[in-house]
Amino acid sequence: MSTAIQVEHLNYSYPGVDNTPGVAVFTDLSLQIEEGTFVAVLGSNGCGKSTLAKHFNSILLPCGGKVYVCGMDSANEDKLIAIRRSVGMVFQNPDNQIVANVVEEDVAFGPENLGVASPVIRQRVDAALKQVGMYAYREHAPHLLSGGQKQRIAIAGVIAMEPKCIVLDEPTAMLDPRGRKEVMDTIRNLNRDKKITVVLITHHMDEAAQAQRVIVLNKGQVALDGDPRSVFAQVDVLHEIGLAAPDTVELCWELNKNGFDLPLERLNAEECAQTLYELLCK
Repeated sequence: MSTAIQVEHLNYSYPGVDNTPGVAVFTDLSLQIEEGTFVAVLGSNGCGKSTLAKHFNSILLPCGGKVYVCGMDSANEDKLIAIRRSVGMVFQNPDNQIVANVVEEDVAFGPENLGVASPVIRQRVDAALKQVGMYAYREHAPHLLSGGQKQRIAIAGVIAMEPKCIVLDEPTAMLDPRGRKEVMDTIRNLNRDKKITVVLITHHMDEAAQAQRVIVLNKGQVALDGDPRSVFAQVDVLHEIGLAAPDTVELCWELNKNGFDLPLERLNAEECAQTLYELLCK
């Protein structure tokens, strides 16, 4: 399996103000993300999640170390356009990414700026809107849509640029439960059906549990890294970092503190309910 993003000994500090020292975020961070995978990145506030995401398409550049995107050095100015074609970004607030008054015009904005020919843009826009389930809204005004629909339009705008990887920085933070589900369904479908590499920055444990791999950051380093079941089973470590496991895992963990012996790998309500049922039937 090829590597989509390679981070080697990354150092990054935000500059200080008025001769004050800068704020170090990463001092020696290394990790890699394979092509076609769905990776969730977790961590408490200030751990560097968003800072890391911005290194993936050269919004930020390393102070030390290297970040390679599809084999390209993120600090190479000659590769900037190619890197941003390869990695699309979706942020918290979809209103900050919507630039047109009609949905299909907004989705066309990215390809137009990349110099894609008009007939090809038409094809890409239609295909992208269908992929996120928003084709029927192509002639609507974005500001009249729900939060979840707006975020799906923002994702469609990134898809239309045909990136190899999509990085989503807390894309459901401003959405209600229905909107969150719409966006998460879209993300999973893109990864499963289109084999697009997905990096999801989130603070929702139930969202991270849907990924293939979970990376937990703490104080600029990787604290945990593995599949969701193995990562979330380490409840004590998560608590030390200031995080919680999914509610179902927390429930089993609390019961174990009171003398039970339940597996800490039940990531959804159905699995947890079945485990408790089996316990009661003994």
